[in-house]
Amino acid sequence: MKKLMMMAIMTMAAVCAQAQSDVNAYFTTKEMPDMLKWCPAPPDTVGAHFTYDIMQYMWGKQMRQNKQRADIAIRDAEYGLDCIIREFSDPFGLKISEQETPEIYKLLRDATATCDSICTLPKKYYMRRRPFMRMHESTLYPKDEPALRKNGSYPSGHTILGWSSALLLSEINPDRADTILARGYMYGESRVIVGAHWQSDVDAGRLAASAAYARLHTSERFLEQMRLARQEFRIKKGLATPAEVKAWQKAAKKRK
Repeated sequence: MKKLMMMAIMTMAAVCAQAQSDVNAYFTTKEMPDMLKWCPAPPDTVGAHFTYDIMQYMWGKQMRQNKQRADIAIRDAEYGLDCIIREFSDPFGLKISEQETPEIYKLLRDATATCDSICTLPKKYYMRRRPFMRMHESTLYPKDEPALRKNGSYPSGHTILGWSSALLLSEINPDRADTILARGYMYGESRVIVGAHWQSDVDAGRLAASAAYARLHTSERFLEQMRLARQEFRIKKGLATPAEVKAWQKAAKKRK
C-alpha cells in the first residue's frame, strides 16, 4: 500500500513538473515592474483603510448566505488555468481548451504565469496575515488554509490571475469585453467572500495585473502570440475570410 501511495505521489509530482515546464514566460520576475517601488504598502491595523478592510470582510461573510454567489466563490478558489478556462469560456463566448484552441490556450498559459510573477516580491516582503488568520475563523475553502498561512496576503495572486485573464480575453474578443471584465471583477470579489483576502489585497491585485499586462505588450513574442490567438478566435467563430482560413491552415502546418 505504501509503495502504491509513493508511486501515486511521484506520478502527480511528475505531471505537475511537466505542466510547469510547458510554461514559457515572457519575462522573469526581475524584469517585471517592482511593486515595492510604486505600489503602496498594505494598510496598517489602525486607521480608515483597515476599517474598510474589516467592513468588506463582514460584507463577504454576509454574501456567503447567498448560496449561488458562495458557490461561485468556492469554484474561484481553485487556483490555476483549469479554473480560468472553466469559468471564463462562457463570458468569452467560446469554449477554450488546449486541443480545440491551442493558440488561445498557449497565450493564457504563458501570459498569466508572467503576470503572476509580479506579486512574488511584495508577498514575501510584507507577509501580510490573511483575514481568516486574524479573525480566527474558517474560510469557504478550508483545504487551502494550511498553504495560505505560509503565503503572504498582499497582493492577491488569485485576483492577478483573474484580472489578467479578463484583460487578455477582452483583447482577443473586444465585443464581449463588458461581460468578460465583469467576470474578472467578480473573480477578485470571490477572494473577499471566501475569506482568504482583504479588500485592499484584491484592489492591489487588480492594479498589479494591469501593470503586468502593460509590460506584456513590450514583448514581441507576446504580441505575435496575441495575433495568433485573435486569428484563431476569428476562425473558430466563423468571422475569418476564406483567404484568412487558408493562410491560417498553411501556417498551422509549419508550426507543427
